[in-house]
Amino acid sequence: MVWTKLETIDEFKAICLFHIVGFVLEVCKTSSGINSWTYPDYAYSKVLGVPLFSGFMYAAVGSYIIQAWRLFDFRVRHHPPYWMAALIAVTIYVNFFTHHYIDDYRWYITACTMGLYARATVVFQPLDRERTMPLLLSFLLIGFFIWLAENISTFFGIWKYPNQLSAWSVVHVGKWSSWSLLVIMTFTITANLKHIKDCIHVPR
Repeated sequence: MVWTKLETIDEFKAICLFHIVGFVLEVCKTSSGINSWTYPDYAYSKVLGVPLFSGFMYAAVGSYIIQAWRLFDFRVRHHPPYWMAALIAVTIYVNFFTHHYIDDYRWYITACTMGLYARATVVFQPLDRERTMPLLLSFLLIGFFIWLAENISTFFGIWKYPNQLSAWSVVHVGKWSSWSLLVIMTFTITANLKHIKDCIHVPR
């Protein structure tokens, strides 16, 4: 992608970060003490029981946001303070781990996120004119389509949830909220990296 100039070096670094963040989450979720889901098939590329491609799934979400940001000339109106957005993103990520040991605070985090991004809108230009969309709606839509893709993946047995081991069933709709929260976290990383880049002067 870098060689064909579809992505820049900075974008490649960000995608690698998404890959690491996703892979660490996968290792935790598939560990013997948690078993949120499994990768039943044998693979030469498994590390700690997780195939390396699993990190690429998260990186693909990050790559989509990065590419859409550039191709559609994204601008966000009424973006919340970057430190607040970063704090919410970290809280979302930590809750993915801690809810196995303490209470799941997903809906409290969601409520805080909705309040933080309530006024935020994204401006984009798909063709000849600019269009706008509430930023929260875009998070929900992206999360929904990832949830659809997850149903396709589990149907073909790429990975399985415990309730799908004997026979396939639709992935619980609650996973939609998990993916939407992951999208928010990914978007925040991208936005903060761009913000940091704009604020740093690199002498030539």
